[in-house]
Amino acid sequence: MSDNQTHIYKLLFHNQGHVYEVYAHNVYSSDLFGFIEVEDYIFGKKTQMVIDPGEDKLRKEFEGVQRSFIPMHAVIRIDEVEKEGIAKVTDSKGENITPFPVPIPRDKGKS
Repeated sequence: MSDNQTHIYKLLFHNQGHVYEVYAHNVYSSDLFGFIEVEDYIFGKKTQMVIDPGEDKLRKEFEGVQRSFIPMHAVIRIDEVEKEGIAKVTDSKGENITPFPVPIPRDKGKS
């Protein structure tokens, strides 16, 4: 990929019992501890004759979202790819992927 092309990232993460697969131009560590930031989501062109209903649902869910903060422990994988694919949501039941357990910090002021 040459320097003048924009990057495309495929991001898989857990969300409410589902695995989201989305594409975006910007993915980076957040200033909020334990989160990554995702900006500039990519969805198929609205002018296409055939619109995937799953991708259309995701497009509506992320419509108007400028930036998402996703907990690092929910992320399954991030790949830099040459071109975007079809964004989708799949049921995570039966998957061999388990979110990494993260300890919950305790308030040091309370005993």
